[in-house]
Amino acid sequence: MAITASQVNDLRKKTGAGMMDCKKALVEADGDMDQAIDFLRKKGQKVAAKRGDNEAKEGLIFAESKGDTGYIIQFNCETDFVAKNSDFQGFVKSIFETGIKAEVESVEELKTLKFNEKLSVEEKIIEQVGVIGEKLELSNFAKVTATSVIAYNHPGNQLATLVGLNKSGEEINDAGKQVAMQVAAMAPVALNKDGISQEVIDRELQVGKDQAIEEGKPADLADKIAQGRLNKFFKENTLLSQAFVRDNKLSVEKFLNSVESGLTVTEFKRFSLS
Repeated sequence: MAITASQVNDLRKKTGAGMMDCKKALVEADGDMDQAIDFLRKKGQKVAAKRGDNEAKEGLIFAESKGDTGYIIQFNCETDFVAKNSDFQGFVKSIFETGIKAEVESVEELKTLKFNEKLSVEEKIIEQVGVIGEKLELSNFAKVTATSVIAYNHPGNQLATLVGLNKSGEEINDAGKQVAMQVAAMAPVALNKDGISQEVIDRELQVGKDQAIEEGKPADLADKIAQGRLNKFFKENTLLSQAFVRDNKLSVEKFLNSVESGLTVTEFKRFSLS
């Protein structure tokens, strides 16, 4: 049967596939819209299988917060060309909005959600692999809840952060925005030293001890030197102990207390492509 331009356009609106791909799918499906969509999905599965070993290092990261809740997503693709495409950006935002609406907290939960009447989020991503021709990967998704949550999106959408605070208010939100930018710039690995695993602590102590011995320090002092270096590691890599980037005479903890006594960060998330 003859395939009309209207049919092709309708399929394109539903799937985002190119005009020629839509026409071919409709021809294969003898004009049946549902079968044409299935054809494009199968094409996506074939492309996904072929590109499964490819690296998806580019992509987009978005964070959004309102009141006591925030969400952050990382979605990877293979090339910067695709990441900058407005249709791809719209697709990623639609996935993000699906997760926010359902209030999910993880990648696994998000993938199983219904994207539309026919497809789950995971199935929709596979379909888009066929449309775009690159490996696509929903890499990270997280939710933060606190008395107030602040989101920061770094220009370029390759880095974003969420910061949860134990208090709320206009001045506190301003402070939270500064701390969210601190998290983006300084990449802390934990909120405080209690958030550092024993495995990491043991490794840092061993490295510090080995370095001290290699530097010719007496063996009986090596343990003390290693402990000192561990304390420096805590100061540089845990958020509340880090020097505040806008005033390095203050730690982040002291900065927050200068805004309001008892103000602190309860949780943070940082997603980055690099």
